[in-house]
Amino acid sequence: MVAYYPPLGFYYKVEFGISQMSNDVRFQTVSGLAVEYDYESFKEGGENRFEHKLPVRTKYADLVLKRGMLTDSSVIKWFLDAFRDRIFEPASVNVILMNEKGEPLRTWKVAHAIPKKWQISDFNANESAVVIETMELTYRYFTVQS
Repeated sequence: MVAYYPPLGFYYKVEFGISQMSNDVRFQTVSGLAVEYDYESFKEGGENRFEHKLPVRTKYADLVLKRGMLTDSSVIKWFLDAFRDRIFEPASVNVILMNEKGEPLRTWKVAHAIPKKWQISDFNANESAVVIETMELTYRYFTVQS
């Protein structure tokens, strides 16, 4: 008998410390919750078969969020402040994966996020597609909470 099933990745929300608006938690996709080490290589004298690789620092990917375009959003105001007025106010971002009851299953707490890129999907008179805005954030690190 199987006692555990891995969680499904479609029930989540994204909370910004800068917004209390209910629409600012809904995103179509979230990507970029990734961390890896940079390594430095050292060659040992007299030993030519291999080199030593030592971890130096961690490197975090950019957080990419996509959703249908909103006309009233605190998050977009935050992006426009950065791109239009060069006001870079760091924000906390929580990506919360939820269970079938809507309870938090796991939370990724993203620290010191700032806007990096904002993109609007193409307009095409031959299609009736939703306008998608893509927001890319850079951040210092994230922590994981169960």
